[in-house]
Amino acid sequence: MSDQPHPTSLIHHLLIRGLLDTGRAPTGAELAAGAQLSTEDVEAVMRELDASHGLVLHPHRCEPWIVHPFSTSPTHTWVAAREHGWWAPCLWCGLGISALHREPVVIHTRIGAESEPIEIPVDQGVPRREDLWVHFPEPPRLAWGNVHHFCARLVAFHYEADAREWTHRHGFKLGQVLPIAQLGDLARRWYGRHADRAWTKWSIAQARDIFAQSGLTGEFWSLPGGDGKF
Repeated sequence: MSDQPHPTSLIHHLLIRGLLDTGRAPTGAELAAGAQLSTEDVEAVMRELDASHGLVLHPHRCEPWIVHPFSTSPTHTWVAAREHGWWAPCLWCGLGISALHREPVVIHTRIGAESEPIEIPVDQGVPRREDLWVHFPEPPRLAWGNVHHFCARLVAFHYEADAREWTHRHGFKLGQVLPIAQLGDLARRWYGRHADRAWTKWSIAQARDIFAQSGLTGEFWSLPGGDGKF
């Protein structure tokens, strides 16, 4: 019996591994060579991943835009390692990149995505400063309604009250404000296996368990019933 993973798992693995190893997403030709598939088959697999929220394609071409926890476009969150670095869609993802990289990094971002720069040393997903709070903008069950807007509002603050003032000032609804250590715990649980060759999307039940294991319970964190993928 072949131990080759499902094509969606393999292409996802090659994307994540390529981003980790080189700081950029592999090209379609590189993915085809690594998976021993045609470029047409690779595109079909990426469209399947896009449809299931395993990645986000560019709107008008079959190229990865977001492969959580990585962004291929510049964002307000930069994860710097010794040899290269990565853009993350949000701070949750930035901590997730650290969990995957498994070596010390520094996350460079800005308070409230505004003018004040901050640096957050992180080792294997564990933030080495705990004096920050993070705004989680919406219940996770709503994140895919507009994943870009969701990620853009998942930002850091010095104090919990600052997040409340920030949402009021910008006309955003207040989500939940978490200590950065708790977000780090969630990131390690959520993203720690994203580079696996046998990766599959979390089921709704698995996602619910991950939130609960990170101490995230209550209506805000509730997910719909069913046996589907999150």
